[in-house]
Amino acid sequence: MGMFVLSNILPSIFTLIRPFLKWFLHRFTRLCELQRICYGCSRGAPRNKQLEVSLNLSKTPSIKNMIREFDEFVEYCDDKEFDLLPARGIAAIMYAKKIKPKIHPDFPKLLGKSIQQIWGYRRLLHVVERLREEQYDTENGRHEQKLLELWNLLMPDIPLSARVTKQWQDIGFQGDDPKTDFRGMGILGLDNLLYFVKEYNTAARHVLLHSMHPVYGYTFAIVGINLTSMAYKLLKSGRARTHFYNVTTGPCTLEDFHKFYCYLFFEFDKFWMECEPRNIMEFPIIHQTFEESIIGSLNNDSTTFKTNFVVEEI
Repeated sequence: MGMFVLSNILPSIFTLIRPFLKWFLHRFTRLCELQRICYGCSRGAPRNKQLEVSLNLSKTPSIKNMIREFDEFVEYCDDKEFDLLPARGIAAIMYAKKIKPKIHPDFPKLLGKSIQQIWGYRRLLHVVERLREEQYDTENGRHEQKLLELWNLLMPDIPLSARVTKQWQDIGFQGDDPKTDFRGMGILGLDNLLYFVKEYNTAARHVLLHSMHPVYGYTFAIVGINLTSMAYKLLKSGRARTHFYNVTTGPCTLEDFHKFYCYLFFEFDKFWMECEPRNIMEFPIIHQTFEESIIGSLNNDSTTFKTNFVVEEI
């Protein structure tokens, strides 16, 4: 009963008193809510998350229109077009809130950085979604080249005997042709794996060696694709905003998403080995426990995941 009150009644009460609270604070501080957030909150997740809430709850028609237009705009805009977004947002908000730049010179800079990060994250969602929807195609030379590069980087001293071969199982695919394993996550799954083995080759081969452990072994590539799914869900749900807002001072990019994935893979491997599972059948519960620990970390607005991997002797 107590939890029901906390989760259902209190938000309704807050919604009712919010306008009065805003009015009082505005009268007391002579600052609008957006200004109070920009001046009072640390940069990154603490500031951006509160600004998002404030903007999304705004009843000002011009701000509501701005949010809708920006959300549509970032789906297909290029880098140069995206760079114009903060200035447009600053102008729209300053005008709507009647804020004078000469009196509040710091506000536009702080607001612009947050606009850049908030809609950079929303833009990244579209980029990642398009890669996830792109299915692996054996007739696509670019896809085939990436797959072969993955093998060569993980197994540089062992050539493939054929394009379709049981050798793929040595790096953790299920069958003779890896294309079927990418169905759920599309090219995103392949791109994540390839980024890991290209940019952090020592760490990736260390993880691969762990996956071949005679007792605690697991399917490297399949687990990697499962972790792509985890990274994608965390991104889409908005939970990953904490990390992405803190990891960069500008808009997050696809490379930031790849690095986020690399962190998850490296940390999952450590977690798996520490759990000392009896067999691969324990994967679902260990995977779930790991995901819950990541979510727990992301609930702290100061969290940033670093890819400073330390590879210890096995």
